[in-house]
Amino acid sequence: MSRARIVREARRWIGTPYRHQASCRGAGCDCLGLVRGIWRALYGAEPERLPPYTPDWAEVAGEETLRDAAMRHLIEIDRTASRPGDVLLFRPDLNGPAKHCAILSKPDRIIHAYWGRAVAETALSRWWRRRQVAAFAFPERDVGEREDLVGQVFSRPRPGLAPESRARPFRPGLGSGDPG
Repeated sequence: MSRARIVREARRWIGTPYRHQASCRGAGCDCLGLVRGIWRALYGAEPERLPPYTPDWAEVAGEETLRDAAMRHLIEIDRTASRPGDVLLFRPDLNGPAKHCAILSKPDRIIHAYWGRAVAETALSRWWRRRQVAAFAFPERDVGEREDLVGQVFSRPRPGLAPESRARPFRPGLGSGDPG
């Protein structure tokens, strides 16, 4: 999957208003909805159905739902080695769970949707860098390989496989209630 293509698709969402739980370019999305929309543009159908969630879901559950979902379906990379086209996860509350995601568009820029704002390309400021907890790459599959990908999307990784053979696409997890 071309990193430039991922960034181009993310930029198509700029200006989409923030709408909790939504994922419709031009009409509304939250941070996870942006990643879900990019997934659909690149790979087709989403691998799993997204359950309803409230803006305070992460605080209530107290679990790393968003990070766990990303680990199941994206390729985890060293967060200091992220490149444009990667998905970054953040902890808006330093003591809370990861609950915000963005696409790295340049080494110092991210594209994301957050509470009270439309999707925007903003600086990956010191505030965001301090809160970044993980980075993930999209699987290296082309849309033309969609038929092969579908079987991989819905299969769970098997123990004993080398990490490079466990690359999994993103599972829409819970990610909302982003800082404003």
